[in-house]
Amino acid sequence: MHGRYRRLLRDAAVCGVAVRIRLLVRRFRCRNNSCVTVTFVEQVEGLTSAFARFTPPAVAMLVSVGLALAGRAGARLTAGLGAAVGKDTLLRRVRALPDPPAGPVPVLGVDDFAFRRGHRYGTVLVDMQSRRPVDVIDGRDSDGFATWLRAHPGVEVICRDRASGYGEGARQGAPNAVQVADRFHLWRNLGEAVERTLISVRSSLTPPPTAVAEDHAVEPQQVQTLPELKIAARYRVQHADVHRLRATGMTLSAIGRQLGLHQATVRKIANAATVDALLVKTHQRAHVVDEYVAHLHKRWNEGERNATALFREIKQQGYPGGELAVQRHLRRYRHGRSFKPVPGPKQPSVRETTKWIMTHPDRLDPKDASKLREIRDRTPALDRLVGHVRGFARMLTGLQGHHLNEWITAVASDNELPALASFARHMIRDLDAVRNGLTMAYSSGPVEGNVNRIKTLKRQMYGRAKLDLLRKRILLAH
Repeated sequence: MHGRYRRLLRDAAVCGVAVRIRLLVRRFRCRNNSCVTVTFVEQVEGLTSAFARFTPPAVAMLVSVGLALAGRAGARLTAGLGAAVGKDTLLRRVRALPDPPAGPVPVLGVDDFAFRRGHRYGTVLVDMQSRRPVDVIDGRDSDGFATWLRAHPGVEVICRDRASGYGEGARQGAPNAVQVADRFHLWRNLGEAVERTLISVRSSLTPPPTAVAEDHAVEPQQVQTLPELKIAARYRVQHADVHRLRATGMTLSAIGRQLGLHQATVRKIANAATVDALLVKTHQRAHVVDEYVAHLHKRWNEGERNATALFREIKQQGYPGGELAVQRHLRRYRHGRSFKPVPGPKQPSVRETTKWIMTHPDRLDPKDASKLREIRDRTPALDRLVGHVRGFARMLTGLQGHHLNEWITAVASDNELPALASFARHMIRDLDAVRNGLTMAYSSGPVEGNVNRIKTLKRQMYGRAKLDLLRKRILLAH
């Protein structure tokens, strides 16, 4: 025995009271001259470890707090628990944790998440059977994913979205694995195609005009038109300039430099066949006051100028909004920017119609179902569009992927629905994965849940932590 000395250990708090352990330990000397360890200290099993100032229960508590709340928030909690430590101590404890063992992952889910949207992304890999993340990769390119797959053989099924990067990485790193396209992303892509189709045939959504009652008639001098929005006028000029320069053979980047526009904006304008396709986003959203505009116009032209009185009148008619929205709507009348006092039948917005088409018929409101039925009766192309969407929905919910080829053939040959036909032809590039997604029971739901949890972890850390700390919390915080 070489000597003794006292150690001061911090233990887990008892009833909120901090606990310190003063321990007398012995130091021993090794008499073997060839041993590199000249002296060593005895350790009490379950209580001490080399160079440690915390007992195992205290370390476990600090690790749990650090994984759940990270730095500053965790430090505030430990003060209330009677074991106050600094934020850096908590983060060091989390960083010192070993990675969980990466066993075989027969069914793997993959998706990307943003460290900083538009600038830097990462990839999260999830074990679909345990629904827990197994690794995090910096970047979302195919090479990084393929490298991970080569280092972890045994993956049999890969659930992914329709991004080409993960598909190519799966083919390179695990060529024998079955790729499954996520049904949620397929349905969302279909909804985007439906919206683009409705934009191109927007005039067909307008109901036929009806006779105007005599008590709603107003003098011609009372009718004023709403001036065009500034963004609409700007889009018209930019659309004409972009398409004129595009016709001369200029590239998108050259057009952007000449017009002072971002290349993404130039691409969006160049892909729009008409200006209406650009303007639909500026005025397609319905407003809570829209259904009561006719009454407001009628009462305004009768001389009623009190916004509160008009609000009470439409409130009795079932208006669900507040008075402030009515005041804002009437403000345009006070400045001489009113619409025609008695408008014709209200045109449903593209977003509303898309929602009607994408909703199951049994869950559709009877009023909305009636409006959709009228649109289908007026426009055969939209009637076929609804039929195609419902056919795809039956495949998706019933896992009837064997009907996919005939659905693609029927949709791709419909020249009146170019956006939907483009969606169908695009699926041919990833046909096997799409068919597996419509046939097999695998879904990327657990992956999307983990991506949502990652967003919460990022907000807790305020974006100041590096990838190593975020990775530890993603893999270990459950």
